[in-house]
Amino acid sequence: MVIGNIALGTHPVFLAPMEDVTDIGFRLLCKRFGAAMVYTEFVSAEALVRDVKTTISKLTISDEERPVGIQIYGRDTEAMVEAARIVEQAGPDLIDINFGCPVKKVAGKGAGAGMLQNIPKMLDITRQIVEAVHIPVTVKTRLGWNSEQLVITQLAEQLQDCGIQALTIHGRTRAQMYTGKADWTLIGQVKQNPRIHIPIIGNGDITSLVDADAHFQQYGVDAVMIGRATFGCPWIFSREQLTFNQKLDVLEELLRINVERIDEQRGIIHTRRHLAATPIFKAIPNFRATRIAMLRATHMDELLQILESTRALLG
Repeated sequence: MVIGNIALGTHPVFLAPMEDVTDIGFRLLCKRFGAAMVYTEFVSAEALVRDVKTTISKLTISDEERPVGIQIYGRDTEAMVEAARIVEQAGPDLIDINFGCPVKKVAGKGAGAGMLQNIPKMLDITRQIVEAVHIPVTVKTRLGWNSEQLVITQLAEQLQDCGIQALTIHGRTRAQMYTGKADWTLIGQVKQNPRIHIPIIGNGDITSLVDADAHFQQYGVDAVMIGRATFGCPWIFSREQLTFNQKLDVLEELLRINVERIDEQRGIIHTRRHLAATPIFKAIPNFRATRIAMLRATHMDELLQILESTRALLG
């Protein structure tokens, strides 16, 4: 599979862009374990144009994580185009446009999946961004606004005509948010459309590489993207079976990375999502009190001591 001049091999598996999750520390871990492509947290175009410090910081990337994409979202055409130019200067391998985020604060304001209610504007933004930058532009979107407006089959062709070089499709509508089961049928139909020549990346409900393999085989997509199943589980991209101790080492490394990158208090808070979601503690009996203590810890030494105590619980 190739996006622009980015060679990604056969059946590559990507890390999805996710707010408050895919920071540089987490991306580097996922890359280490085999993620073929990683993406930053999605970036507000308006905040970039206004030079908001916390948003600018999201553009920090490392050569160690390449290929890496930076994803932008917004509803104003001029701001989106200007943001794309700013992002290009940060040196990513590609720019991804978010037309898929379903949350109210984004889609409710006409950005993200909200653009599925204004297809002409979506296409205009896409076309202008493609013309404004010199690196590959890709799009991530959903099947449609709701089950009565499943537009993805026609929309894929329209976006391709705008000049994008790959399309990621999440197998849900905006109305579904993250509920129900992702429907890959239409993703497969887009891929099988003889008029489609850009890579099609499937996304939704992939929880393992075995699962990804099955979707490659059944739907013929060029790549698979994994989102929520990566929480607390950056080794999901690895074919190697890690031991409990190895996985715990990775989570402790993530904690240290976040504390060093931000500060102790916010680094711990940033790591809690992964500690709460990781599957490695599910096999430990009577773990509730330890879990509560783990998620309430406010100092790194205290949290590391709690995490180390779990080794003895399984030892």
